[in-house]
Amino acid sequence: MRVVVDTNVSKVANGPNASPQATAQCVLACIRYIDEICAGKHVLVLDDGWHILSEYMQQLRSTGQPGVGDGFLKWVLTNQYNPVHCERVPISSHPERGFREFPEDPRLENFDRSDRKFVAVSRAHASRPPIVNAVDTDWWSYRTVLESHGVSVLFLCPELMR
Repeated sequence: MRVVVDTNVSKVANGPNASPQATAQCVLACIRYIDEICAGKHVLVLDDGWHILSEYMQQLRSTGQPGVGDGFLKWVLTNQYNPVHCERVPISSHPERGFREFPEDPRLENFDRSDRKFVAVSRAHASRPPIVNAVDTDWWSYRTVLESHGVSVLFLCPELMR
């Protein structure tokens, strides 16, 4: 399965100190999911303009240490051009929406601008891969509107969305 991974998944995988709102169960779910990606069970979808990768690099350590999320960044940097593990899609800037691929919908006007790249990447890919989320409740709040535009969200920690 192809997936787009929000940065919060890898941050949570770095442990409870990196994301205090995450439960132990949530941390384990994120670690398991990242392990699945790195083992080749999922193909990571990125944008070709480094919008997602740049955010990963701002939030994680590219040395791969000390957490699983940091290891994920190192894995992405190593495998980003390997089509067995990663696929890249073009997305283009838009002055109001952030990206042309982000839906033009007034119900999404207040959607977090920093998360719009993930939506744009999902919509730009032919298979419309789900966006994987751990602790960001905005994804839960906008899930129905996003679904109406063909974007699904996989919640690794649904207990935190209530």
